[in-house]
Amino acid sequence: MTKTFVSYNNIISSLGFDSETVVDNISKGISGLEKKEDVSLLPEPFCASIISSEKIKEEFNKIADASKYTKLEQMLILSLGKVIEASNIPLNEKVGLIISTTKGNIDALEKENNFPKNRAYVSELGKTIQNFFGFKNEAIVLSNACVSGILAISAAKRFICEGKYDHIFITSGDLVTKFILSGFSSFQALSAEPCKPYDKNRIGINLGEVVASVLVTSSEENLPKEAVEILGDATCNDANHISGPSRTGEGLFRSVKSALKEANITAAEIDYISAHGTATPFNDEMEAIAFNRLEMDNVPLNSLKGYFGHTLGASGLLETIVGMHSMKKNTLFISKGFDELGVSQKINIIKTNTPKTLNTFLKTASGFGGCNTAVIFKKTNN
Repeated sequence: MTKTFVSYNNIISSLGFDSETVVDNISKGISGLEKKEDVSLLPEPFCASIISSEKIKEEFNKIADASKYTKLEQMLILSLGKVIEASNIPLNEKVGLIISTTKGNIDALEKENNFPKNRAYVSELGKTIQNFFGFKNEAIVLSNACVSGILAISAAKRFICEGKYDHIFITSGDLVTKFILSGFSSFQALSAEPCKPYDKNRIGINLGEVVASVLVTSSEENLPKEAVEILGDATCNDANHISGPSRTGEGLFRSVKSALKEANITAAEIDYISAHGTATPFNDEMEAIAFNRLEMDNVPLNSLKGYFGHTLGASGLLETIVGMHSMKKNTLFISKGFDELGVSQKINIIKTNTPKTLNTFLKTASGFGGCNTAVIFKKTNN
């Protein structure tokens, strides 16, 4: 089977506008989460990581007229542009584009927004990004709840292995909007304090806005130091509930099991798990059960939600990039917000930044509708 690699990458977040700066801030234990009191978004206080619209506009105006693009479009173009430039790959017929998002330009539907309502269609978002850069192929827009970001890597790998493309650029993003906040508030799932994944005293999730971009390629030439090979992937749906995961972790269990089988490695060969860890009782408990069923309870594990909040459709891609840099640095990053175990099954949560030789890691994500995705990555010898 064709080898595929996750190569050049970029993160735009409240912790910085490039992957290296973001990862450096994580290594220092710095979080982008802040308590907000903005009644235009939510009547009550909430905690989130939000990127300054003015900073985005300032950066974007250096390359184009920001007034013609939504905030999310500006962020996607800025991030993806850096990856395209670094890769130096001509955008010909063998180059694909995947955009992953949960809600896209959902803020275009708000009364105070100046953009046409049809801008809220994710297909329009795809056309905007495709046309800006001049991709020859139509953008593939992937929207499958909170697995979208990591599922995009899985889809890219499969397109390349089928011979449809040689290279695929992925850009992934979601914003903190009135619509998103009101939805999670209706579940009584939001926390006004920084989230605490897997912790006994967790009180809910935080939301965050981020854009992340990568190149997935079949070429082993000119890979950056943090590049990883995709060894195996799988997606399974537990079909349990529209918003609640299987209580036995069935979907996550099966997706990891299938990814391990394709990668032809055992659970004991995984050096690190970058888990979903939303800091909600059902998700955290489900993951703990699934990882115990997989006999991965001793594998070091973290959730990065304490640094960014839950960034929805971008979370899986964002956390994959951080995992890549974690492997490059041979360092396990602390699972911020965790203090005392608050799930029924033992899991090995990373409590302090720890040096460790890392060769493989597992990225998992779970989302509304029962979707679960697992991808296994291996360090390259470049």
